[in-house]
Amino acid sequence: MTLCAFAHRLHDNLRTYKLTNKLIAVADSVFANLQPTEKVLSSLNATVQLAEQATPEAILDVAREADGLMVTYANISKEIIEGMERCKVIGRFGIGVDNIDLDAATKAGIQVCYVPDYCLDEVSDHAMTLLVSLARKIVYSNTLVQAGRWEAKAIAPVYRLRGRTLGLVGLGQIPQSMVPKAQAFGLNVIASDPFVPTDVAEKLGVQLVDFNTLLERSDYVSVHAPLTDETHNLFNKDAFGRMKSEALLINTARGPLVDDQALAEALDDGQIGGAALDVVPVEPIPSDSPLLNRDDVIITPHTAFYSVDALVDLQTKAAQDVVHVLNGETPKYPVNKLDA
Repeated sequence: MTLCAFAHRLHDNLRTYKLTNKLIAVADSVFANLQPTEKVLSSLNATVQLAEQATPEAILDVAREADGLMVTYANISKEIIEGMERCKVIGRFGIGVDNIDLDAATKAGIQVCYVPDYCLDEVSDHAMTLLVSLARKIVYSNTLVQAGRWEAKAIAPVYRLRGRTLGLVGLGQIPQSMVPKAQAFGLNVIASDPFVPTDVAEKLGVQLVDFNTLLERSDYVSVHAPLTDETHNLFNKDAFGRMKSEALLINTARGPLVDDQALAEALDDGQIGGAALDVVPVEPIPSDSPLLNRDDVIITPHTAFYSVDALVDLQTKAAQDVVHVLNGETPKYPVNKLDA
């Protein structure tokens, strides 16, 4: 063996040793199994440990000496981040990262990654389905029939979709996927998003307007904004007061974007016509919620993201970025910027 060949083999062996026997902790999981994740992490010869509970103590039990942490809904607080001794990367099984203390992670030199391009079809399909179901009063009609009432006049009034206006609050990848689906029903689409370039909206055939204008013009409002301090309770008493009396609200984004008490009051007062929600401020929804048992509200249990295909994509893409970081490579979907 030549010296050059020996050097290459030594380099490969050292690289393999460096990348094997990693420990990846999983804070919480909603998946039937973690096989797609484990398949990707097998390139690191990684051991995967799932916390018994989504509490700080239980998470640190498996994550304290972990090289990486993966999380779905558990709160990854400053306490947890400071308690991890070797962690280089936190991978979020999802789009939002409001459950991770980004400042603490950045300060600790931990790369945070997410998966912004999974479930685009699922959520946009779900939002469009909620809109049509609410507008056509499908769920209410079914309830009447199941109760033995064959009364077409009981669902009046119902309005034609074609020619009416859909307002998208946020124009990221999911609402962009919803645009052609809405347009296929003959809806005019407007959007409010201060971060989207005008040319992006123009290519979609969407008019950009400010938030108040959107509320005033829209027959249907579909919420796709991120949850931040500024957007918390974005839909409050004032917002509902600006909407049309027959307007319908659809939320498949984050529950706390909508003040549920204000929404119930707006429905009671006839300020808006109805709501369809896949997310609520407190999940599961409390049994005494004023939004339950109403004919003008549809609620699904935070399932807009779901399909078998989407969950495989989600696990695979989240795990791939964990591998990238632990290999010393640039992740595809970084959230925070670390100092070089």
